[in-house]
Amino acid sequence: MVKKDKVLLVIDMINPLQFSKAGLLLNGMKHMIDPLVELITRARHEGIPIIYVNDNSGRWESDRDYLIREALKGTGASVVRRILPDSSDYFIIKPKHSGFFATPLHALLHDLGAETLILTGVAGNICVLFTANDAYMRDYKLIVPQDCCASNVQEDNEYALRMMNQVLGADTRAQTDIEL
Repeated sequence: MVKKDKVLLVIDMINPLQFSKAGLLLNGMKHMIDPLVELITRARHEGIPIIYVNDNSGRWESDRDYLIREALKGTGASVVRRILPDSSDYFIIKPKHSGFFATPLHALLHDLGAETLILTGVAGNICVLFTANDAYMRDYKLIVPQDCCASNVQEDNEYALRMMNQVLGADTRAQTDIEL
């Protein structure tokens, strides 16, 4: 395990989008996918660990392979295909909104030597925000690239980014402006 002070979290992007407002979220995902792909590529080039933190969609027997298969069958498959985890990436399944709640995320981050978390994914106003809040409570520095985060409603996403910046001290510049 390579220790790095920065870790990239990709939150809820491996998603079959099987809920009533999925079309709205897919729209946001399509707008953020190019910057996210670029950020993932940059992180891999720099040797920054990548952790996919994904919802179990209420299915307690979920596992990584099942979630990926289902996401590749869903309406967002074209987005998911572009950011599939590779063999060196970590994958954590979460039961609720925060990536920290009832998961081994904090222990893994400790083992990796993480001090700064780069949070990306969906929904910015729910799962990214809740994960950011819990990370802040654990004294991690936060980076939430504004172009790598989406919500069902753009105004809600902008509000969440503003809250993460002003309240949690997150750097919310575009991913191209962030030094890895």
